[in-house]
Amino acid sequence: MAALHAWRPDLRISVLVEQRIAAALEGNPDVAELIFSRGYTATATELRRRIFPIVFNQHGGPRSAVLTAASGSPARVCWKGFQFSFLYNVLAPDAEEFYGEPVVHTVKHRISQFYWCGLPRGPIPAARVFPQADARRAVAQRLEAAGIAPGADYCVMQPGARSMDMRWPAAKFAAVARRLREKHGIASVVNLGAGDSAIAADVRREFHACAVIAEGLELRELIGLVAGARLYLGNDSGPAHVAAAAGRPCAVIYGATDPTRWHPWQTEYRTVHTNAVFRPVRGDKSILESMARPISSIAVEEVREACEDLLAVSAKDESSRAAAGNELNRAKQ
Repeated sequence: MAALHAWRPDLRISVLVEQRIAAALEGNPDVAELIFSRGYTATATELRRRIFPIVFNQHGGPRSAVLTAASGSPARVCWKGFQFSFLYNVLAPDAEEFYGEPVVHTVKHRISQFYWCGLPRGPIPAARVFPQADARRAVAQRLEAAGIAPGADYCVMQPGARSMDMRWPAAKFAAVARRLREKHGIASVVNLGAGDSAIAADVRREFHACAVIAEGLELRELIGLVAGARLYLGNDSGPAHVAAAAGRPCAVIYGATDPTRWHPWQTEYRTVHTNAVFRPVRGDKSILESMARPISSIAVEEVREACEDLLAVSAKDESSRAAAGNELNRAKQ
């Protein structure tokens, strides 16, 4: 959306989104309007009423295909080979055909629809989220009540993920948390969401003496929390991409997902993975063919080194910025 809006600032970009994740687009200057997905009839009626000249289906599933058709738009865009392709009249090539590469990052895959329809190809911008002031204040108050002073460095940890073969053990996360505190003076804040019930008991047990456990955060609060972090450490999951969009250094652990497709976009990052082998299929999807080792076997030292490498880079960048600022001040004098 940033690339599209930079090219054509006259375009009004509306986004159909589920309300539970709308905070990811809150405050985004590239978005003119959010339309919340409701029941099929109500959503289809709302789309058709607006008479959009073009609709891009970035999802590709059956419900989104039918809604795209119901919009009545004269230009209905998706990729070749997706479900109900007869409902579209503009079919962009799939990633391998478009780029000549079998595997591309999901961001490159998604933007190919817009390239196909006329967006000039060029450097793809970083993803962005825009933490809101009230959410930041609420997070700061919560951290201060838990003993993390305003302005103190902290690391956000995400031990949850959607499946067991994507979850590094909570005990190993806790070992890294202790290392960050003892060696670097960095506190850890663990995001424990509603979908993490399978690991909640382990997280509470392993982290009770070495980290703050943040439970029940709304997405906008999670964005505020991550935006203030010195470092992000987690499994491949939604919060990792929130952290990348907030410009935070990210250490991400991969088990049954492909880091080539899903690494943090346009931020400083390190990946630790299982050396899994994937077979590319349609779009940004892959099928896991083999895994050299389970995610649980990834050593604490591997992840600790990734974190410390990121901290070193971050410290070097801060030192460079400070030196540049001092030089500018001397020049002004």
